[in-house]
Amino acid sequence: MAEITAALVKELREKTGAGMMDCKKALNETAGEIEPAVDWLRKKGLAAAAKKSGRVAAEGLVAVASGPRIAAMVEVNAETDFVARNESFQAFVAGVAQVALIVGEDVEAIKASKIQGSDKTVAEELTQLIATIGENMTIRRARVLRVTSGVVATYVHSALRPGIGKIAVLAAIEAPSESDALELLGRQIGMHVAATRPAALDVDAVDPAALERERAVLSEQARASGKPEAIIEKMVNGRVQKYYEEVVLLEQVWVHDGESRVKAVVQKAGGKLIGFDRFQLGEGIEKETTDFAAEVAKVSGVPAAPAPVPEV
Repeated sequence: MAEITAALVKELREKTGAGMMDCKKALNETAGEIEPAVDWLRKKGLAAAAKKSGRVAAEGLVAVASGPRIAAMVEVNAETDFVARNESFQAFVAGVAQVALIVGEDVEAIKASKIQGSDKTVAEELTQLIATIGENMTIRRARVLRVTSGVVATYVHSALRPGIGKIAVLAAIEAPSESDALELLGRQIGMHVAATRPAALDVDAVDPAALERERAVLSEQARASGKPEAIIEKMVNGRVQKYYEEVVLLEQVWVHDGESRVKAVVQKAGGKLIGFDRFQLGEGIEKETTDFAAEVAKVSGVPAAPAPVPEV
């Protein structure tokens, strides 16, 4: 039996794209022989999954799961929207959210944990799902919010089924006790966040770099008016307040009545909003764009027709 060296594991990994531990196990199972190890990985569905790992996965689903004073939210990506309608994929994403509720928001910890009702880890279930459906899939991110007293409410916009959709929000409200009214408020905050996409909870949480950029732009705009510097400073401060009202959740106008501030609504309910987060499927992922005609031409060997030149 050949010695299972790091170089041998690396060679198999580069050849198949499978994970390091899977490559090591394959070499142990095949007495250190590369080609039989490749076949071993393929039979297990590991090499097939790895070959798909370079493809952009920007579709999929987000899901939420909740318990007393805690809630979790995850995003699991696939290559096409078609997979989002697959019941096995939906069940997997829901299962991942339940795991996050228990182990936290570290994706590697989630992948290493067993999914509820299965003897396989999340990573193993994912590999099997990739091999079965035939698309690259990734667990992109997770978020968990907790309160010591109160509620962590969840909201899923246009849910495909309970707790699963393409936009999800968590809202953590500290309060003396849990109540249906507080849960309803949290859900309403979730709807508000889904619609307005705030960047920060309060003024202190605004990104200093973003604020500095905004001040620079506002200052240039004010100077263009030809006003004295003292007036410009007042103009900028007034416009910064308007900026806060756009990007800070607690400063925003409550979408449900169009006049109250979010902070006033929460205070009236006897609670304190201490955190929120919003996941929108695929945000920040650069999707590949393909020219279908060019792809067909490439396969057939026939040059694609040139794009029409627009009339002037």
